[in-house]
Amino acid sequence: MKITVIGAGNVGATAAQRIAEKELANEVVLIDVVEGMPQGKALDMYESAPIEGFDSMVIGTNNYDTTANSDIIVITAGIPRKPGMSRDDLLNTNAGIMKSVVEQAAKVSPNAILVIVSNPLDVMVHVAMKASGFDRSRVIGMAGVLDTARFRSFIAMELNVSVEDVTAFVLGGHGDSMVPLPRYTSVAGIPLTDLCDAATIDRLVTRARNGGIEIVNFLKTGSAFYAPSAAAVQMVEAIVKDKKRILPCAVLLQGEFGLTDTIVGVPVKLGRKGMEQIIEIKLTEAEAAALKASADDVRVNMEKVKF
Repeated sequence: MKITVIGAGNVGATAAQRIAEKELANEVVLIDVVEGMPQGKALDMYESAPIEGFDSMVIGTNNYDTTANSDIIVITAGIPRKPGMSRDDLLNTNAGIMKSVVEQAAKVSPNAILVIVSNPLDVMVHVAMKASGFDRSRVIGMAGVLDTARFRSFIAMELNVSVEDVTAFVLGGHGDSMVPLPRYTSVAGIPLTDLCDAATIDRLVTRARNGGIEIVNFLKTGSAFYAPSAAAVQMVEAIVKDKKRILPCAVLLQGEFGLTDTIVGVPVKLGRKGMEQIIEIKLTEAEAAALKASADDVRVNMEKVKF
């Protein structure tokens, strides 16, 4: 197994470290346009191997030939958000970066599965699909896993319970219109609605929607990377180990949930072939309307990107 991470910034480097420590690949390649940075970070990671006890080789490079024949490619390349910026503010700059890196990576790894992390996430999946020409099952966006993790964390903090006992789903676009589903959220099987009043749930939902910018406002000169990298690696592990995990991911919909030709976060089954199935859960009229509104927001931005 060979896994490439494109972008050696905070998200990419942390993802590469997690992949190596979990030994999800024999070879982990970290690539970036900045000369010396991926090489230095990769060497630093590999020098931790005797201590952490992993045998994955970590290689840093500026050359896409080194990434040839990758099984999975995690793409984190792009500029991060700053205070006052929305994910959509990154649209044009990161679309150009995404198009360039995907064309180069897909050329030398035509059978790879792409895991997209760059923002604005849903539109970047669209750009990656166009640039690679890959089937929708092999271009998957990391959004719902992160948004759900944030929602679960806030619930655990509110109720003073273990995060391991909190299950949840967040669907929709990776932005202000994301759709947390309290009805599908529980703590050790107990519905969240039995544990929290409506006002508390609304507050938790709002905090989940604003989870990214909350961190950006604290950091001021960067954005989140520990949780995003963990979310991406959870998807990678599901693919590598053919786990058939049901995770909320951004994929192209062609009729599912009544939506067509748009990319939005929905429950999918992840396995060795990538996205193996879209799970169409039942939604109330209000939930379906919220998902459609989120998809409409994504579609507007998709149409701004020209090829």
